[in-house]
Amino acid sequence: MSWTYLCDASEVAPNTLKLVDAEGVRIIVANYGSGFRAMPPICPHMEEPLDESGVIANCVLTCTKHLWAWNLATLEMDGAETEKPLKTYELKEEDGRLLALVDQELTYDFDEEDDDDDDFFGKG
Repeated sequence: MSWTYLCDASEVAPNTLKLVDAEGVRIIVANYGSGFRAMPPICPHMEEPLDESGVIANCVLTCTKHLWAWNLATLEMDGAETEKPLKTYELKEEDGRLLALVDQELTYDFDEEDDDDDDFFGKG
């Protein structure tokens, strides 16, 4: 296992997300105002890209596609809709640089029935 440079902390403004490539592993870095998190770049619900649909407010990351949400300070699921926890990489800041412990790419298991919104709306 090794610590991998993600980006400088100054590159991720408070309450924003930044998609980075960490030696071939795509990771999203979140600045929730009082700290940072590093995680897979997709929502664990239906593979929605968090760099497009993720919003941070009051330490809570919300995927605007289906309103799944997580408290980034505690990593607790936030809201009745949220059914899966976020996976995160261990992260540290050294001299203004954000580093993650990346020994393998973190991924989520997705249910086959959740892959298509058309089924939900009766179009599939």
